[in-house]
Amino acid sequence: MDQKKTEILWREEKYNVMFHSQNYYIKIRQSMKNKAAYDEISALIEQALNLTPTEGSMRNACQHMWGYFKKVATEEEKRQYEQLIQTTSFSELLTFLRQLAEKYGVTYLLESRVLER
Repeated sequence: MDQKKTEILWREEKYNVMFHSQNYYIKIRQSMKNKAAYDEISALIEQALNLTPTEGSMRNACQHMWGYFKKVATEEEKRQYEQLIQTTSFSELLTFLRQLAEKYGVTYLLESRVLER
């Protein structure tokens, strides 16, 4: 498999992995720097996604995704984000982040599998 296919897989799954496990995120990011094979990255992603996300890992991933909007979001959107991140309603928060990605045309996030929930 070529490196390009591996990079696309990682781009699509990066926030999904982060949502499940910061440790796996770091491990896979390092493996990507070392040009790991597609099968190795794919297996690590699968392992990460089999873990039950913690509140901390879910919050961390959402905060990273929010970073795409914090400078462009309206005051109302900022209030809504703050409210959702505090209530830890992560399914609602992911839906909200997807709506923002659509509104602001953030293709990178729209291609991320974490927002397909």
